[in-house]
Amino acid sequence: MSPRGDRPMVPRADFKSYYGRPIVRPAPWTHDVAAYLFTGGLAAGSALLAAGGQVTRRPRMRRAGRVAALGALAASGYFLVADLGRPDRFHHMLRVAKPTSPMSMGTWALSAFGVAAGAAAVSEAAPLLPSRFVRRVAPPVGAAAGLGAAAVAPVVATYTAVLLANTATPSWHAAYPELPFVFAGSALASGAGIGLIADPAPPARRMAVLGAALELYGARRIETTKGLLSEPFTTGQAAKLLRAGRALTAAGVAGAVLGRRSRVVSALSGLSLLAASALTRFGIFDGGMASARDPRYTVVPQRSRLAAKIDNRQNGETSGG
Repeated sequence: MSPRGDRPMVPRADFKSYYGRPIVRPAPWTHDVAAYLFTGGLAAGSALLAAGGQVTRRPRMRRAGRVAALGALAASGYFLVADLGRPDRFHHMLRVAKPTSPMSMGTWALSAFGVAAGAAAVSEAAPLLPSRFVRRVAPPVGAAAGLGAAAVAPVVATYTAVLLANTATPSWHAAYPELPFVFAGSALASGAGIGLIADPAPPARRMAVLGAALELYGARRIETTKGLLSEPFTTGQAAKLLRAGRALTAAGVAGAVLGRRSRVVSALSGLSLLAASALTRFGIFDGGMASARDPRYTVVPQRSRLAAKIDNRQNGETSGG
């Protein structure tokens, strides 16, 4: 109603597209991809944890990190192949290296990481083997492989963020500056969770604090600075997952900092950080998919950008004249 009580003659826009279809085609991904995002980050974070244990001479932390990195990498490969449909599709992506393609670069990084992480994890079993030569050679090979995996781990942790932001999915695309922070922080926090369970030493606690800070900073920016495109992350299923992840992250960090003398508290903190990392990845995934399904998240930002361009052009002509 207008101030004078008149009824508007034009109905309110409802942002429907032809035949009721979304304007942007949602990515044909299932939650296998969300699980792939989590396990890939966990593998990268665990490799960094293992390198920290190696450098600070903490064998339990090193061993736990290497084994967790290999296990998470295997799970990540399973979920990736489940999404691709056939294992040979992953192999086919290695036929070419395309620097402008996040998927191509990610495939190569994941392959290099897998070789290094696998060698580092296998070296942990060398002392159990009967061969004296293998027992002598395995530690230096494992040390080099562990550091190599840690060097590639930041790329493995964040390339999936670039991959999501490189799609036409509105809310993922808008969040391209913050998604790498969220994914890097989530990877560090999940790796720290493994450390808090296996060997709650100071490196794991510092890693937990750093990871949580990066993750919470990036997620907060995504939820508050993208205007309408923040909405899919603050409503619906995505909002529930992200809120739960945020609460578990805070609980995990609090336990890591305050529960230094309790192995039980440290282990519970580690489990909280692992669960928080998974919930955060699933929340980001669900929020992006929701933004692709609703035409409003495509139409309104496009109209706003077009109006801004017209205003800037008119202002430029006015000032030039």
